[in-house]
Amino acid sequence: MHNSSSSSSSPPRISLLCLFFCLLLVVTTTGAIPLPPNVTVTAVLGFGDSIIDPGNNNGIKTIIKCNHPPYGKDFMGGIPTGRFCNGRIPTDLVAEEVSIKKYVPAYLDPTVGPQDLLTGVSFASGASGYDPLTSQVASVIPMSQQLDYFKEYIQKVRVLVGEERATYILKNAVCLIVAGSDDIANTYFDTPFRKNYDPESYTNLMLHSATAFVQDLYNLGGRRLAVFGAPPIGCVPSQRTLAGGIVRECAGKYNEVARLFNSKLSAELNKLQHKYPNSRIVYIDIYSALDELITNPAKYGFEEVTKGCCGTGLIEVTSLLCNKLDPVCPDAAKYLFWDSYHPTEKGYQALVSMLLRRYINQLLAP
Repeated sequence: MHNSSSSSSSPPRISLLCLFFCLLLVVTTTGAIPLPPNVTVTAVLGFGDSIIDPGNNNGIKTIIKCNHPPYGKDFMGGIPTGRFCNGRIPTDLVAEEVSIKKYVPAYLDPTVGPQDLLTGVSFASGASGYDPLTSQVASVIPMSQQLDYFKEYIQKVRVLVGEERATYILKNAVCLIVAGSDDIANTYFDTPFRKNYDPESYTNLMLHSATAFVQDLYNLGGRRLAVFGAPPIGCVPSQRTLAGGIVRECAGKYNEVARLFNSKLSAELNKLQHKYPNSRIVYIDIYSALDELITNPAKYGFEEVTKGCCGTGLIEVTSLLCNKLDPVCPDAAKYLFWDSYHPTEKGYQALVSMLLRRYINQLLAP
């Protein structure tokens, strides 16, 4: 009887230790954005593509990875963790702003421990997308596999803190879903695999997958779902170079497809919000936010918004072209983009600050 009692009492001791560490993290991290009254944020979780991939691609067989210099140049003294940036990415910045922690690790990072799981990880994979072909072409982690990893994650959290606390953590976590740009820029425009689709039918394909993904997250216990639209993908440096003509203007046809998808996604998410009134399913208009930075750079402290900081800034992206042999600009803080596709940490800071002010009360409303 004594052994049985001792054995059954062990899990609570582990749970209390983990909960104490979780509370300690919240107390010692100071966020800049005031939360609505009586609101708790337990964790930040990420799903999608390279914008919030902190290194999940590091250990898989793909060329879409950046765990090498000059990536991470300004991250903890120059550590290339696999983040597609010179520094921190949106999941990191959001977690700090809501007083969780400074860095959201990759779920597949072998060093991830119990405290990381309890306060949030990212499942995102660079070059993934809503279209199943997008991840297949790039040999990265599809959105469906990210959901499978999320299910695995939920089981781990239940083991750590029990069913009731795990449900509470999921219910009060902020889930960021960032995808769609690789579908448009890569799969639709740059490969022959979807040539039988016009913009209307292709954005419908994306929408169906996006809606199903959000529905699945809700079914698994997520309640605060921040779903990002597509950015003005035609205005990132690589697309200006490839499709913007001799003067490298924004590629209009890319932006048209992005806006079409966004209008459909916004409407569909509004329907899901009404279907599930106990949730907060919020469409995040990243298109307007990034367009504002590109249109009025000086207002936000940027001097260059048409080229990346790495190499020539025209076409360099990931390990293919932005690598340790490439020179980097003297001051990345003056650049909106780090490589030809991904913003700098300062670019992300400007975007996250703008978007949190706009959506935080809606996302965290009781």
